[in-house]
This record gives sequence, structure tokens and C-alpha cells, in this order.
Amino acid sequence: MTTTRLQTCIESVLHNLLPCILVLGCTASSAGEIERRQAKRIHDRLAGVPPMESVLDDMEADLVTGNDTDAALTAMENSAFYNVTLKNFATPWTNRERTLFAPLNDYSATVIGMVRDEVPFNRLLSADLLYKGDDSLGLPGNLQASNDHYIAMEEQGIDLKDNLVPDLQSLNYGIPSTATAGVLTSRAAAKEFFVDGTNRAMFRFTLLNHLCNDLEQVKDITRSPDRIRQDVSRSPGGDSRIFNNSCVGCHSGMDPMAQAFAYYNFDSGSQRIQFTSGITQPKYHINENTFKYGFVTTDDHWDNYWRAGQNALLGWDPGLPGSGDGAKSLGVELASSEAFARCQVKKAFKTVCLREPGNSQDRSRIDSITAAFKADNYNMKTVFAETAAYCKGI
Repeated sequence: MTTTRLQTCIESVLHNLLPCILVLGCTASSAGEIERRQAKRIHDRLAGVPPMESVLDDMEADLVTGNDTDAALTAMENSAFYNVTLKNFATPWTNRERTLFAPLNDYSATVIGMVRDEVPFNRLLSADLLYKGDDSLGLPGNLQASNDHYIAMEEQGIDLKDNLVPDLQSLNYGIPSTATAGVLTSRAAAKEFFVDGTNRAMFRFTLLNHLCNDLEQVKDITRSPDRIRQDVSRSPGGDSRIFNNSCVGCHSGMDPMAQAFAYYNFDSGSQRIQFTSGITQPKYHINENTFKYGFVTTDDHWDNYWRAGQNALLGWDPGLPGSGDGAKSLGVELASSEAFARCQVKKAFKTVCLREPGNSQDRSRIDSITAAFKADNYNMKTVFAETAAYCKGI
């Protein structure tokens, strides 16, 4: 093409575009296109699949009128939000590797069901609750000793949005309702965190997954070491300074709270969670000669030493006593903290926005969404909707 012909072509294009640039109606159309793109972005982030045109129309209309959260709630009506997004959201909490490449289980199914049914999420660590497939589906039974029920749901591609039903954990697992503690006493969690060991794993991973803090982040050497068990050396490697300046920082807070799990175990032979009411599991007395003057666990009474000192910043509920008996009351203590609420928001933010909060604007939005989460009776749908609305243009 010659220079003259190219110039003529460009002039022709500009001539045809000029009326559109000048006409107000064309400007309005461009604005509508922005909302439509934002609607698609919200749907893609929440459901991970393209929306139907009618759904996109509804979402666009909400965005045009400033009802951003309504647009997000519409996207959450897609089954993929439950089958994929929420499944991937919850699965890393169910295993030590913290991988999302693990099968559906009673832990992740319960999270999905609670979000769908808008069950207050601060009951996650204390409720006598689990979600399973509807009986009409003919799935394998015996949830107590096998994960086959949930594996079959996934392999058959069963829609979790329409087919998960709530049930009592105590009814399915043969433990008292008073001994249930939400996902902490799910079979999946027990298999990973109550098996062998000393049950400190259950506390550590609960702290990590649901308060977004690992033990190193909450280490406080100023707390009393009086509840540290016998299996912890007071002079590791022959140097008591290591204990006083390092080990005590984690164990002084962890051991008094992990005592709540003193009656729990996962039996690898029967593949079932065990609860021995009034009888401390032998694992709480292993290596008792490491430091025979250490604390001897005789019951499941726990105390939160972190209500004082630097970890008071985790935001413990002043309306709770900070002590109790058993896993259920400990679950209430943990899930009533500001750290718990904020952690759920941060995890949803990463899921929807595909990144960690990175600046003051992000952190301010995390604060406001956390406040809305608590004000809306810990409704996780609020969290996902508010987060998606915030990230619609990012």
C-alpha cells in the first residue's frame, strides 16, 4: 500500500469514528461496556467459568446502578463456585501439605455447606455439624471409617450446591455432641492432625489455617512455662538458654491450649476418630522422662495464656473466660478472636483477587470487610461478595 493510500485509509477511519466520539450516546455505551467487562471479571474470579449472557446482563445492570455486591452474589449462584472455588479454598486446610490437590472430604464439604447455607462461620471450630451427600444419591456410607462417600461425590461429578445436606457429626462418628468441635473433629482433620504425635499438630494447623499465624509469629517467651509437658527438654543440646529463649516461646502458649485435645486420637487401624471421655490419651505422656518435673496432663482443661502479652493483639473476645474444658470451648475461643475473622477475609481476598493484600488501600478494605463480616453474623458470602466488588477492576 502506498503512503497516499494508507493516509486516505486512516483519514477514512478517523472520519467514521469522529461522530461516535462526539455523540453522548456513544460515550454512555462505552461506560456500559466497562461494567460488562467488570461483570465478567467478577464472574470469572468467583465461579471460574464464563457466565451465560442473561446472567451477565443482570450483573451488568447491578454494576451500572452501583449494586456491586448484588452482582457478585449472582455470580455465586453458579454451581462452579461451590464445586471448584470453595473446594479449592478449603482443601489446603485439611492436610499437612496444605495442598489443594486432595479429594473432597467431610472437612471441605462442611466448609462448602456452611458458606452455601450462610451458617455463621464462627461456628466452624465448635459446631456439631457436618455436610454430606443426600441419601437419595446412593453414595457409600460409613463416614466414620472411610472417605469413600466424598470421593464418590467428586468422581461422579455431583453438584455440591444442590446435593450437600447438613447432619450431626455426633450421629455419624459416635462421639458425644459435647465433644464435637466443627471441622476440628472432622474425620479428615483427625486423620491428619490427631494421628500419632502429641496432638500439638491440631493446634498448630488450626492456628495457621484459621488465625493466619504460625507458631513462629506468636512466639512469646514472657509467658509462664508451668504447663509445658514432660516431653520438652529444658536443656536441648545441654543448653538451657535454647529452651528459655526459643522453645518456651511456643510451648508456653501452645501446651495449655492443646490440652483441650487430651481425649482425642485417630486410630490408624480402625481409621476412626477416638474420644476417651475422662481418660487422657497415652500420647500426652510420651517421653515423660525427658523432663520429669514438667506438666502432667490429667484432663482436658485448657487456658489461653496469650490473652496477656504481645498476643493480646490477636483480639480475644473479652466476653469469654479464656479457659474451659475440651475442644468445643477452645474452638469458640479461637473463632471469636479478631484474628479469626480477619484471617477468613484475607484468604477470600487471595482467592478472589488472586494476590495478597499489598498496600494501604488493600489493608483498609480488609478492615472494612472484616467489620462487615462480623456485623453480618459471620456470613462468608458477604466476604466473597465484598471482595469481588473491590477487585472488579484489578
